[in-house]
Amino acid sequence: MTAAETVLEAVREVVCGLPVTCQGLTMVPLVSDRVSDADYLVLDEALERGWVEITESSDAGQVPELKVVNRGEMAVLLLDGEQLLGAKQNRVLNLTILVPPHHSNTIPVSCVESGRWRRTSPSFGSSPYAHYAEGRAAKMRQVTSSLRASGVRCSDQQAVWNDIAEKSARLDVSSDTAAMMAMYESVDHSLDDFVAAFPPADRQVGAVFLVNGHPAGLELFDAASTWRRLSPKLVRSYALDAIDHQNDPGTPVMSTVGSTLIEAVTSSKSSVFSALGEGEDVRLSGSDITGAALVARGRAIHVSAFSAASAT
Repeated sequence: MTAAETVLEAVREVVCGLPVTCQGLTMVPLVSDRVSDADYLVLDEALERGWVEITESSDAGQVPELKVVNRGEMAVLLLDGEQLLGAKQNRVLNLTILVPPHHSNTIPVSCVESGRWRRTSPSFGSSPYAHYAEGRAAKMRQVTSSLRASGVRCSDQQAVWNDIAEKSARLDVSSDTAAMMAMYESVDHSLDDFVAAFPPADRQVGAVFLVNGHPAGLELFDAASTWRRLSPKLVRSYALDAIDHQNDPGTPVMSTVGSTLIEAVTSSKSSVFSALGEGEDVRLSGSDITGAALVARGRAIHVSAFSAASAT
């Protein structure tokens, strides 16, 4: 089975659960009968064990890349959009990467703190937040275009900064270093309400999210344990968009909306590239969506797709 076929099989086999709504954000659980557990650690787990270290690529540093070293006995999953705090400026990951054990990688990132270029720590720490979903969607489209054109997984850094500035202005949030983190800190208590409203369901491996009833994105993992560990970061990322658009016109949530986004993924066109770290990097595109998936160890580790409206 090809990597693209593996992605399609993973998406087609999930079942949509009952939608749950909190303050303009709706989550449709994606559940699976697969009985499997993750054979890797997520970043927070690896950092807690002292197995992984993420640093600037050199003493001088370069904005679009960092270095990760995994000294542990298991692979480490780095999530697309996951925020990294510290070093010379905060960054977010440009794609999902599975770093093998006893291995180092140069990883592509985007800066989400344009007003700082000074070292505050020797290495990066994790964050309870990820790049907000609309920003991830736009960045994913940029990275896919870069990969197809030149084989490099770069974002449009200026566009990332502009988007953060515009969202910060709408939310009436300011920061001395123009940090994305300031938006999350300004509404932190509200974001915890969203997380509490969407506890992981039995056998849940992902979700479809809607903002004001409009499809926003799909997140799918290979194991329910991975969803449990990463869902708070992802819920907060979609919740920030819901707060941003709380006064926009809404539409009733249809019971079939999860299936609609799944169908858009299964009908999309795919391109396959060698992944950074383990596996293959599958890029999905269509008139309705932009998406990406990491396929490794014979399965789709993470599939992420956004509606076209979110990616503009």
